[in-house]
Amino acid sequence: VKLVSSEKLTALLKLANQKSLGDQLWPVKTLFSARRLILFLLLTGDGMNAYMAYKVSTQTSLTMFRSKTFTVRRRFSDFLGLYEKLSEKHSQNGYIVPPPPEKSILGMTKVKVGKEDPSSAEFVERRRAALERYLQRVVCHPSLLQDPDVREFLEKEELPRAVSTQALSGAGFLKMLNKATDAVSKMTIKMNEQDVWFDEKIQDVENEEQHMRKLHVMVESLVNHRKELSGNTAVFAKSVAMLGSSEDNTALSRALSQLAEVEDRIEQLHQEQASNDFFTFSELLADYIRLLGAVKGCFDQRMKAWQRWQDAENMLQKKREAEAKLLWANKPDKLQQAKDEIAEWEAKVTQYEREFERISATVRKEVIRFDKEKARDFKRQIVKYLESLLNSQQQLIKYWEAFLPEAKAIA
Repeated sequence: VKLVSSEKLTALLKLANQKSLGDQLWPVKTLFSARRLILFLLLTGDGMNAYMAYKVSTQTSLTMFRSKTFTVRRRFSDFLGLYEKLSEKHSQNGYIVPPPPEKSILGMTKVKVGKEDPSSAEFVERRRAALERYLQRVVCHPSLLQDPDVREFLEKEELPRAVSTQALSGAGFLKMLNKATDAVSKMTIKMNEQDVWFDEKIQDVENEEQHMRKLHVMVESLVNHRKELSGNTAVFAKSVAMLGSSEDNTALSRALSQLAEVEDRIEQLHQEQASNDFFTFSELLADYIRLLGAVKGCFDQRMKAWQRWQDAENMLQKKREAEAKLLWANKPDKLQQAKDEIAEWEAKVTQYEREFERISATVRKEVIRFDKEKARDFKRQIVKYLESLLNSQQQLIKYWEAFLPEAKAIA
């Protein structure tokens, strides 16, 4: 295994912690904090009748809540139900509603029928952490936090059972985004973007999503590589230990036994680093791939608002042409109705134009806020990732330095 020097990692860590990067970000005043979601498995029956519930403990200084600390229990479907309600109310107005983690029928089945499986424990922690990040993003959104459904989710002891959440599975979420995109692509009038900022941002988001998906695939491959390396290291350690136990040369036997112990420790380091790669980096990328989908949804809502405005303009033009024909045909009995219809559509044109301007302003504000939060998140996670790498490699150096005298003592 080729190691990066500790000096290089330390230099990278200092670079990531430079104040100049933080100075570019908006200061965040923490008024609300949702503590760690404590996950536990509730067995309501045997096997497939089991289900998971989450304990959501909240601590806040906001006066809109009944108390400063409170705890509720929620099922996964409750989180999906919250997203469904927020999306229905806020997405059409141009707000970025954070999407929840995807459903996983396979993962839940493994948990229910094979709780001792290591992959089941990983799935449980992966979902718990993803739900915690999802909820944190919701409560940190200044508009979503004011929503009564959010306060009810955090405070109310019992919620009505969430229904119609099947569409919010991983495939369902993608289908929902694709439907919105298809609706935009089928617009009768193609939008000729006049705002340079929006034109550039739409392209930036498309490119960023593609690159992030590619990087996510590579990080997943890295995680699998480290897991495989950990397994191979464990096998190697056992083989060295067996060789040492059969060796007649005392010094060589002792050195081989010590080497086996070192390899056992290194195997644990590889496991820990694989976990850090996954939870620190891979999950961050997965979150932002979903969030970029929500950002694209905001752009689609803006285009729909523009389409309504243009459709109203076209209808108004048709009504005016109809009035002109009535005047030309000298039909005064129908003129008043035509004038009323023109007035009605003039009001609609004004209304839809204002809605388009309002949604455009909201989307612009949301995307700027999203970019700043993304920079903060990536900085924090990159620093955390570099610290884990640095610690891992420092441990490796200590292990090998301690073993070196044993190797030199072989006579």
